[in-house]
Amino acid sequence: MGFTTNPLGRTVPKSPRCYLNFRPCRILLNRAQTTVFVDEAKIYVKAGNGGNGCVAFRREKYVPRGGPSGGDGGAGGSIYLEANPHDNTLLRFRFNREFRAARGRHGEGSNRTGHSGEDLILPVPVGTIVIDEETGEQLVDFTAPGHRRQVARGGRGGRGNQHFAKPWHQAPREFEEGQLGEERHLRLELKLLADVGLVGFPNVGKSTLISRISAARPKIADYPFTTLEPGLGVVSADGAPGRNIGRTFVVADLPGLIEGAHTGAGLGTRFLRHIERTRLVAHLIDTSDASDRDPVRDFETIQGELAAFSAALAAKPMLVVATKLDATTDRARLESLRAFCASRQLEFYAISAVTGEGVAHLVRALADALDRLAPLASVEPADARSESGIAGGAVAGMGTTGDRRVAPRTEDR
Repeated sequence: MGFTTNPLGRTVPKSPRCYLNFRPCRILLNRAQTTVFVDEAKIYVKAGNGGNGCVAFRREKYVPRGGPSGGDGGAGGSIYLEANPHDNTLLRFRFNREFRAARGRHGEGSNRTGHSGEDLILPVPVGTIVIDEETGEQLVDFTAPGHRRQVARGGRGGRGNQHFAKPWHQAPREFEEGQLGEERHLRLELKLLADVGLVGFPNVGKSTLISRISAARPKIADYPFTTLEPGLGVVSADGAPGRNIGRTFVVADLPGLIEGAHTGAGLGTRFLRHIERTRLVAHLIDTSDASDRDPVRDFETIQGELAAFSAALAAKPMLVVATKLDATTDRARLESLRAFCASRQLEFYAISAVTGEGVAHLVRALADALDRLAPLASVEPADARSESGIAGGAVAGMGTTGDRRVAPRTEDR
């Protein structure tokens, strides 16, 4: 048996088994380092069923006619969704799509209540919208960390025969079965929470700008569609980049749009939902010598794509930013875009994200514009108020007699 050199340059025994065992390990390592952004998911949730009541009679020495002693069934576990600030994608729901809570145990003799099922809490990113797949109703919009909402309620446990004892019916054999837990098909949609959204054609400098004004480090290259997923960056308007000094705001970097994106061209417009929550839109346009497109035509094209996606999105306050000022020698197109913005009464700025020219002025202008705009009000449904305290036992059917609702009597006279 001889020796050979593997792809890493190491000398190993010349055996097919060694080489075959080596390559799958590299593949798994590369897969582990790959991150995937998922902003849509469909899941099925099923709360636990309640336990059945018990039919039993006390049998004890020196206690004649002990009477009924059947205990109640335990309540089924409920399912909650909770906003987790440490998650930024719905990747955990890409392959695990069914979630079932534990059922309640059946009642037992000696008036023993069955054990209640454990609740199931599923963490979701902040900004997730939960929609009932069957009715289309929006159940909850998670806009604050720690917000918890019940999406499937566990079934109540059935009553044992001890509850049916009456002076005229002292040996009841009636009992109640546990109620079924709720089940739902849910659709989860993630909308990132940001103050400013960057839009524009591919390769106009959106990723370069966000890397310049924040601590975000997106992929940057000299070819279109480098950005394949949205990215967030925290910007400090009055301090150093990446530090929480003075006024701060969050910027969202979106993949590039092209003409016909609303019909599926390029990456489409599905990522535009991530700037529906923003208060301000920054439209970046390339006016450098490397681009042969008309900047005014670019502005109108992107505006048309925004309007095709949502009229409310196209009506948001907007700033126009001419990029790549360092690569612009012929400023005729730059001035034509400036005149066009002046006729539309749009704020206009010219920057170079590479050299930093005009970037500080743009950041302060974004902060000033956000100060003038009213913050978006996060309105919660009335039934979702303070759902974060649900786990403390304030829900009916959690195993305490004070929370148990009275069931219809089924005694047989």
